[in-house]
Parts: sequence; structure tokens; C-alpha cells
Amino acid sequence: MIKRRTFIKQTGLALAASATLPGMLYSCESSQALGLQLYSLRNTIGNDVRGTLKEIARIGFKEVETYGYSPDNQFWGFTVPEFYQLLKTNGLTSPSGHYGVDTYLSKEGTRNDFTKTLEVAKGLDQKYVVIPYISDPLRTSLDDYKRMADKLNEAGQMCAEAGLKLGYHNHAFEFDDFNGKNGYEVFLENTEKDLVYFEMDIYWVVRAGKDPAELIRKYPGRFPLWHVKDMSRSNNDKNTEIGNGTIDFAKIFDLAKEAGGKHFIVEQENFEMDPYKSLAQSFNYIKKDLL
Repeated sequence: MIKRRTFIKQTGLALAASATLPGMLYSCESSQALGLQLYSLRNTIGNDVRGTLKEIARIGFKEVETYGYSPDNQFWGFTVPEFYQLLKTNGLTSPSGHYGVDTYLSKEGTRNDFTKTLEVAKGLDQKYVVIPYISDPLRTSLDDYKRMADKLNEAGQMCAEAGLKLGYHNHAFEFDDFNGKNGYEVFLENTEKDLVYFEMDIYWVVRAGKDPAELIRKYPGRFPLWHVKDMSRSNNDKNTEIGNGTIDFAKIFDLAKEAGGKHFIVEQENFEMDPYKSLAQSFNYIKKDLL
């Protein structure tokens, strides 16, 4: 079956549609740089950082999102300046990075617990500091989420003062129901839109039984970062190549402009084929059929 977007391009209807409905169809530019969350290659990058980055660039990715920084090992044995140079050597930039900040988000956490993260992000010339996960003990009630929303505003202000932006990446637990309300809504409704941004992990939104398009329409402009990750048709717990799974990405990408989408980041947590072949397939599908 011909993809809807492919059909539009082939028949020339896109030009007519864009003339009558500006911004509705092609809200993403075809030249948009695609990113890759390095966690996708966690099984190889620790053993061969240089080779992994070279293969990522060979596929065509121009951006990577980091993860896994530690004060002791930094980035797989490379210091921040060394890793930054490795990225440059491969024609890569890193607009965003995932940084665990549970200590800061705890009741006892202070601004000092967040400061080092800002230093690392600036060292890589990143624009977004993204909180990737919140541990179970920190999120047992709506009051926990409300307290952490205040922390997010504070961290967002610290980022702004450092020339950065704060992002929050979701899983499915944020959508757990607390008497008709969920943590994701609390975060979106109790954080300043100019201080706190959201990285929508599309797979996890769908996995939680929610519609990414509905979230975008309800909270326009709040989602500059996306994790583009598809859901296997045979097992919802598994990922698959973009376009092979159950998620209607065309519908979601049509709303990219409304979402405020700027960075589209492929992430795949498990593979049924060679990871590089899988990522290349996803890259080509997004470029051809979604952007």
C-alpha cells in the first residue's frame, strides 16, 4: 500500500494543499536533522565509542542525544571536552542530553545538586538538559508530582540563567491515574511554559493508552523534543523499526508545528536485526515518509 504522504508527493497534491492550508501538511522541513538517542546502542558504545559514532554518522544522523554521564567515568572514559571533539570529528552535534537528577528532585535536594549537570551540558554545547526518569519512591502521589513541578520550575530557571533549557522525558508511569488526574498533567499544568519543555516519548505515551495527537492539541507548543519509537505489532513490550509497527506517525508528524517540534530523536531499546541496519531503516523511512 502506498503511504499517504508518498501518494501526496507523487500526485502533486501537496503543493495545492499547502497553498490552501498553509502549515497543515508539511509542518516539518525535509532537511530537518534527525537525532539518535545513544541509549539505543548501549550494548556497543561502551566498548567502541569511536566506531559507534562513526557508524551513526554514516547512516546519516546529524544529532545525538547523550545519556549515561557519570562523574567518575564521564562519557565512557572520555572527558567532556574529548567527547565533544569526537562528535565534531564525525560531523555530529548534541542538542540534548539525558541526566539523572533524582537527588535534586528529592525533598532534600538543593540547587547545588543540579549545578554540575549544567556544566556538563554546556561543555557539549547542548541546548536542552533532559530529565529522563524519576525513581519510584519520588512519585507515589499527586502531591509528589506537584512538589516536583516546583523543582522543575526552579531547574528551568537555572537552565535559563545558564543559556540552556530544561526538558522532561516521559515513560508510561506519568499517566498512572490518581482519582482522575495523572502526573503528566500535573507537570504540564504546573510548570512555566517558558522554563520547562517536554520531550514526548511517543511509544510510551501510546503504551500508556494515551493519544500523542490529543496531548499536542491540548498543550500546543510544549513538545520541542520527540522520541520517535515504534511499537511492535506482535509484542507491545517491544520496539520495532519506524513504520513497521502500530503507531500512526503520519498523524503525529502532521502536528509537529503545533507541537513546537524541533528535534526528532530516534530511539530503539531492542532489536530483531542488526542495530545499525535497523536504525538506517528507521532513518530512511522518517526522511522519506514523514518529513
